[in-house]
Amino acid sequence: MKYNQLGRTGLFVSEICLGTMTFGGNADAGFWKAIGELKQDEVDAIVARALAAGVNFIDTADVYSFGASERLLGQSLKNLGVQRKDVVIATKAYGEMGPGPNDRGASRGHLMDSIGASLDRLQTDHIDLYQIHGNDSITPIDETLRALDDLTKQGMVRYFGVSNWTAWKIAKALGISEAKGYGRFETLQAYYSIAGRDLERELVPLIEEEKLGLMVWSPLAGGLLSGKYSADTTPNDSRRASFDFPPVNRDRAWLCVDAMRRIGDAHGVSVARVALAWLLHKTHVMSVIIGAKTVEQLDDNLAAVDLSLSSEEIATLDAVSALPSEYPGWMLERQGRNRLPLPFDPAK
Repeated sequence: MKYNQLGRTGLFVSEICLGTMTFGGNADAGFWKAIGELKQDEVDAIVARALAAGVNFIDTADVYSFGASERLLGQSLKNLGVQRKDVVIATKAYGEMGPGPNDRGASRGHLMDSIGASLDRLQTDHIDLYQIHGNDSITPIDETLRALDDLTKQGMVRYFGVSNWTAWKIAKALGISEAKGYGRFETLQAYYSIAGRDLERELVPLIEEEKLGLMVWSPLAGGLLSGKYSADTTPNDSRRASFDFPPVNRDRAWLCVDAMRRIGDAHGVSVARVALAWLLHKTHVMSVIIGAKTVEQLDDNLAAVDLSLSSEEIATLDAVSALPSEYPGWMLERQGRNRLPLPFDPAK
């Protein structure tokens, strides 16, 4: 297991992050049931195996099974006798947690209410990474940032990040933080997979310029890249059979799966392991979030850290998954050819 800096900070997190969406879903939890229904003993087994493999980073959210995921995780760490300093806990707020108009969003009021509930469920006195889970089109950015800065000063939060925001809005937030002396977003949690490389257009350049840590959610595109699916096959017991998310260009996805299957066969590993290894080879990725319903599934995903892909294999996967050209990207590339960081030659 390798460990990377959390954004610009001095905190290090494992390149694999344990995701907890599979913790706690039940018949009363709506679509969370389709994602996972792990109970306490199963959660303890998953968490124990991840920690034994060197994972020190765990991501959850208050909205996952309406608080059950946080509660199960907090109890699991207690059951396993894990010292608080040995695990980096990330959680998120924004989603709908009740029927009232203020039971959602990124307002100061909702965040101040949400942090206390998350701390109670997780049985801890601080959150290592507190993330805004979605885009609030109503709350001013500086209101959200001030609330997060205050939570940090009060010791309830150590670092904060954002998820599912556009590049321009994150850039604006970073500018506000610098101008007003607030703490800043250190991480971005975003969807990224070999079948969904959209964030490379605007978000990756921002990440690299501002040194944000990228946490990847749904690296297997909602299971589509697990190797169980094909153009003609959707297993009835799979998550996508009842919850078809995230959206994927299926034609390009099947080309990716075919290429990964050939590479996987050559290494004697699963398609899923190749998909995860491709992400782990990307220098702009800080940590890849993996969720699991079984220890066996978790073990296969964890083994991706040991899969070394050759430069030729990476090039093959990059080519088959390449994004179609879009404006202004193709114009920037055309006009920028003579502005590469090379010695200037007036004869050219």
